[in-house]
Amino acid sequence: MKIIVLGAGIVGMTTAWWLAQDGHEVTVLDRAAAVGQGTSFANGAQLSFSYVAPMASPAVLRSLPKYLLEKGSPIRFVPSADPGQWLWLAEFLRACNAHTAAATTAQMLALSFHSRDALHEMLARTPMEFLHRRNGKLVVQSSREGMVDAEAQLRLQAAMGCEQQALTAQDCLALEPGLESIRHRLVGGIYTPSEEVGDCHMLCQELQRVLSPRVQCALGTEVQQIVTANGRVTGLRTDKGVMEADLYVLAAGVASRVLGRDAGLRLRVQPIRGYSITAQVRNGNRAPVRSITDIHRKTVYAPLGDSIRVAGFAEVGAAKTELRPDRIATLAQTLEETFPGTCSLDDVRPWSGLRPATPTDKPVIGRTRLDNLMLNLGHGSLGFTLSAGSARLLADIVAGRRPGIPEADYRLAM
Repeated sequence: MKIIVLGAGIVGMTTAWWLAQDGHEVTVLDRAAAVGQGTSFANGAQLSFSYVAPMASPAVLRSLPKYLLEKGSPIRFVPSADPGQWLWLAEFLRACNAHTAAATTAQMLALSFHSRDALHEMLARTPMEFLHRRNGKLVVQSSREGMVDAEAQLRLQAAMGCEQQALTAQDCLALEPGLESIRHRLVGGIYTPSEEVGDCHMLCQELQRVLSPRVQCALGTEVQQIVTANGRVTGLRTDKGVMEADLYVLAAGVASRVLGRDAGLRLRVQPIRGYSITAQVRNGNRAPVRSITDIHRKTVYAPLGDSIRVAGFAEVGAAKTELRPDRIATLAQTLEETFPGTCSLDDVRPWSGLRPATPTDKPVIGRTRLDNLMLNLGHGSLGFTLSAGSARLLADIVAGRRPGIPEADYRLAM
């Protein structure tokens, strides 16, 4: 079957890989001149398979007033006149209850573990180099209330198959001595030995390499409209002319919302802008070995070869990939305060990207009311983590195979 995948980020490229394994003739379209140029380019780099609990939760709801009013807050709401933004926000607030958060966590963990298995199978069948390794992840807490919430989440996830450990502040320092500079505010942490790290952009490039020439990447091609008639997609109007296929997969991140509107789909996806810096390590003795998440600062650290990726902030509704100097400076300052003298801050590589998020953080995967249009989108900050499993789930649906997880849990509500 001839299939066009719209989007050459990590979700689109893994989708192309799994579809190609079934012998389909796949073409990937993207308006960028190279693969992985959007949210996949310099994200947090953590493969956090056990940390997929939704942002919509009672804990976040309690803290929301503080985040929205505090100057320099890591979470910011950027209001617009778009009615879709307010509908998204209303659904987000409705999801901030214990029952919905627990149900969503279970579904996200199922997809995440499915994704971990799918990624490992991909690498066993097709070795690819993207600074990937299993290094574990430590999430540190700076308040008693935060630690109580984290331990409650640990107990919930233990019943769902997660293997995690609650650590004291001293345990955290024994595991990661580089955290000595924040000893004064460490209360404890949660450690997950099974977590992994990797360069998402490099994986996109590797996927393009191993898929060539079976999969065509029509880069620098802007899709202007999804053309439909009689309950089907009849083609894509692009700046290079009309392109046709038997099946179409929409995996274009935040751009999916506008493209889906052409096809009569109401996709509850909003951009959440995040930032990162990548800094060269100059003192390896102080650098973290494991991935670190600092809940107090809402900042993640990932060791990538001879560099450290630092990422943070969530600006809900920010529609442009603007590099705000104050955000970049805050990340650099936070890196220096947490791991002093570890990195050279003279030549950090800054980046910002738009995470395509649904109100519940759960992605939308599967069929639509148009019988030859499928979706694989809305992964938020977890695109790297969930991409391989989402792609495998979609390929199973296309092939008519019974998926390893319930497809109905991720289907678009029609």
